[in-house]
Amino acid sequence: MSEKDIEKNKEKENLSKDAKKEPLNENDKKSNNQSIEEKLKDTEEKLLRSLAEIENQRRRFEKEIKDAFEFGSFNFAKESLAILDNLQRAKDAIQNDKVLKENKDLDKFLENISIIEKDLISIFERNNIKKIKSKEKKFDPNLHQAMSEIEDDSCEPGIVVQEIQPGYMLGERLLRPALVSVAKRKSSKNPEKEEKK
Repeated sequence: MSEKDIEKNKEKENLSKDAKKEPLNENDKKSNNQSIEEKLKDTEEKLLRSLAEIENQRRRFEKEIKDAFEFGSFNFAKESLAILDNLQRAKDAIQNDKVLKENKDLDKFLENISIIEKDLISIFERNNIKKIKSKEKKFDPNLHQAMSEIEDDSCEPGIVVQEIQPGYMLGERLLRPALVSVAKRKSSKNPEKEEKK
């Protein structure tokens, strides 16, 4: 290569470098600025979404932890209700037994069973387990389980007239529904006669 060729090549290289260094025209600047602004907005939106997701996840974890503390003993509490039921059944059976009624120490024995029952109830109450008050209340399918209907004109239909087994709540959660009998209107035996009158 001659010196002329080398110089021509250098000039071409310098021109191409100068062309690269030339300032962008206004249209190029606007499109470049818009893309930077759009990228900034996109990045900001993604960041906000990520922060919101993290906050939601934190709240979910806090709720799960709270529920675990409150309801972790749910199954144990539910099974412990059988003890209370059996104590009540034992008292009823002893009181209704003709042979045991004649025993002089029966009252002391029943008193001891009552003390155990009261202690168990107080333990339940300290642990936020409360008995559902059902008798003479309106039937609520969320709290009660109807076992039978009793014809009774003395009270409004749908009122609980008998509690077969008490129900319990653990905080705001139903531990066991109350088994109840619900009042209904007496049905007339001859509806045709009623219609004629």
